[in-house]
Amino acid sequence: MILVIDVGTTGLRASLVGPDGEVHDLRYKESPPYSPAPMFVEFDPAAMAAAALELARSYDTATVDAVGVTNQRSSTVVWDRATGEPVGPGVSWQDVRTAGMCLALQARGIRLAPNESATKLAFLLDLADPGRERDLCFGTIETWIAWELSGGSLHVTDPGNAGVTGLLHLDGSGWNPEMCAALNVPDRVLPAIVDSSGVVGHASALPGAPPIAGLVGDQQGSLLGQGCVAPGQAKITFGTGGMLDVCLGDARPGFPRVGEAGTFPVIAWRVGGRITWGLESVMMSAGQAVSWLKDDLELIATPAESEAVARRCDDSDGVVFVPALQGLGAPVWDFGARGTLLGLTRGAGRPQIVRAVLEGVAHRAVDLVEAAEADSGTSIERLRVDGGMTANSVFVQALANAAQRPVEVSRVREATTLGAAFLAGLAVGVWSDLAECAATWSPDAVVGPVRRADRAKWLDARDRARGWIPELTALEFF
Repeated sequence: MILVIDVGTTGLRASLVGPDGEVHDLRYKESPPYSPAPMFVEFDPAAMAAAALELARSYDTATVDAVGVTNQRSSTVVWDRATGEPVGPGVSWQDVRTAGMCLALQARGIRLAPNESATKLAFLLDLADPGRERDLCFGTIETWIAWELSGGSLHVTDPGNAGVTGLLHLDGSGWNPEMCAALNVPDRVLPAIVDSSGVVGHASALPGAPPIAGLVGDQQGSLLGQGCVAPGQAKITFGTGGMLDVCLGDARPGFPRVGEAGTFPVIAWRVGGRITWGLESVMMSAGQAVSWLKDDLELIATPAESEAVARRCDDSDGVVFVPALQGLGAPVWDFGARGTLLGLTRGAGRPQIVRAVLEGVAHRAVDLVEAAEADSGTSIERLRVDGGMTANSVFVQALANAAQRPVEVSRVREATTLGAAFLAGLAVGVWSDLAECAATWSPDAVVGPVRRADRAKWLDARDRARGWIPELTALEFF
């Protein structure tokens, strides 16, 4: 069995994964972030580590073959190397307090986005060590959890997590000293970059001290967990937002940071020193739009109820929703766009609005597919999907209709767990190679299109949602 610790944005999961790729004994503990001020999203690193250790110790770890860790990416922790104590709050990937710093850096020809770790790290260092005299450690979440699991003996990250910090060379070859110098980040605070799969140390904080053998960011873990190891295979994860990742193989995309269609090169994983590249396409509001229906409009009591309510009508009767509650990601990247509901008539009611929201998220997902195809030159023939929204059959059918291609639904809602397990198990001989890991893929359902969604009308609605807050629309971070 492989023990996987999955640290998400609002909570932690732990589970055991067997050699058949089945997830067993899933356990969960809430660990939500908090917002002390507008644009600030923080978390308590010590409480997060304590929760992770509590979950891990609830298993018989003496019988575990290896430990894998997967995580929300870009969230940033800085701690004292000698004491292991955090020197400030954890700064979430959602935190945008450093937007002004990013814009100031642009004037110097340095492109960074506030969701990347780089300026979050600079902020925390300025707070705790303005003279850069202390012996501090920086880590994203997998680094911090590996440190805690190993009793402070490991300070490591994998290339996929390092790649979304903004501090890595574009070719993935190592930390970029020029970028670090621009932000006054000393070399000594940076973790060592290790393979995503490989024994890097032991979890001495757990009974039996099982080897720590897999480190991977959540989206890359989901890509592998859904068996996407061949070029052109792609998955979409529908969480608070939505992320499409497509496997590209050995070749990195030719553009440096962002393609013409608004997608990003990512390192999917590194195994045996060999990098597998991917491309990522982002939407900011997916499950968040369903939460809006529940928490703000009070049209549904639970997210699951959206399926039954939407099923009360065969279509949305011309109602169209653009899920731009926090702006639009790929392909347009408009931070000033806002959620838009169009086509309302006297006959439009609760079912039509709920269905329009589900269909709007589906259309945004197709935006991601089209952007990834344009920037990669790769045709995506089928979609594999995971995340909470994929339990909703009305939504999955709407996605198939909008995409006009088959949709394969993961039997594991959080497939990132499987990816971390595969990487850890590969290192200790549970699986022989990634192809054997991918062969365990068996979707819960395959849903094909039954009608053709009106993409032209929806794209017109998307255009109408743009530019609502011009000063935010003018911001460009990429």
